[in-house]
Amino acid sequence: MDLGLRGKHAIVTGGSLGIGKAIARELAREGADVAVVARTKEQLEATARELAAETGQRIIPLAADVTSKAQVDDVVAQAARQLGGLHILVNSGSPPGGSATATGPIETVVDEDLLQDFNVKYVGALRCARAAIPFMKEQRWGRIVNISGTNARNAGNLSGGARNTSLVHLTKTLAVQLGRFGITVNCVHPGTTRTERTPRLLVARARELGVAPEEVEQRDFAPDSPRGNAICRMVDAAEIAYVTAFLASDKAWAISGELVVATGGAGRAVYY
Repeated sequence: MDLGLRGKHAIVTGGSLGIGKAIARELAREGADVAVVARTKEQLEATARELAAETGQRIIPLAADVTSKAQVDDVVAQAARQLGGLHILVNSGSPPGGSATATGPIETVVDEDLLQDFNVKYVGALRCARAAIPFMKEQRWGRIVNISGTNARNAGNLSGGARNTSLVHLTKTLAVQLGRFGITVNCVHPGTTRTERTPRLLVARARELGVAPEEVEQRDFAPDSPRGNAICRMVDAAEIAYVTAFLASDKAWAISGELVVATGGAGRAVYY
């Protein structure tokens, strides 16, 4: 299927590593030119070189901190200027899970860390959307995809769950406001996803359990494991990217203000 992304211009926050990098790669494979945004300039430049060589598309590295309105406004304007416009924004710029000191129990939550989690994930996405929307309105075509997470559906993580829930609310609110301008807004909930950090995490848990890292993963994704999912394997970052690329495409006009859960069928709750 031709997703109609050739010639489109995208900006992906958190684009230097992990899910964000996978999304930038997939958008470029579909023919889009992409600005990747993160805080660390050296990693951004390495990612940009890698993806440009792999896809043949323009990949522009732009360093910025999404907690700064001035930096966000500047980097979005730079991306639009260097790419020749802006059609797609993917908000993926936050560490998974949230701060360890803001996840609970409530007696241990550090207020400043909880507020920082919201400032990065929720307000950061709001800042990026606010800066990108005028460029999308100019051409009456735009796609905003917010990468959230299934902590929003599970009690226990006071910071990660709450910030993810707020991002779903932002998604629906912007969809209602922007649809008349040809802009759709959607949200993706990844679950446990394989990225560059996965081997390190598996090794750490393997040491705790006294088993091999491969056995940790096999246990987690065995049938009926509470940590697992219906497909009995970990979802890869590339698979989150496929979903995101479709939502960012010209084929996804019918979908706006919606939440797509991409966990491989984790959990048994029924949502309707």
